[in-house]
Amino acid sequence: MPIVNVELQVLPRVEEKRLYDVVDEVIKYIDSCGVKYEVGPMGTTMEGEFDELINIVKKAQDICVREGASRILSVVKIDYKPEGVTMNEKVGKYRK
Repeated sequence: MPIVNVELQVLPRVEEKRLYDVVDEVIKYIDSCGVKYEVGPMGTTMEGEFDELINIVKKAQDICVREGASRILSVVKIDYKPEGVTMNEKVGKYRK
């Protein structure tokens, strides 16, 4: 299975003061999964096998609910290429 990139932005409906706490729980879960990821100001980009990353996206919804969200709006972007794609090939030249 090729390596793909999936960017996930979760927007849980919670009190404003809890927003970052809930998002932090999702990022903590992503970290625990052992996939390569980068946190950005508007979402988290992950790199790994497609099925594994989609399962992380699904679990992220459950985590938001567990943390008190009454509703979650998620934005998911997928970069899929049969021979695989890495974050480094797209943005590596911009890293210092």
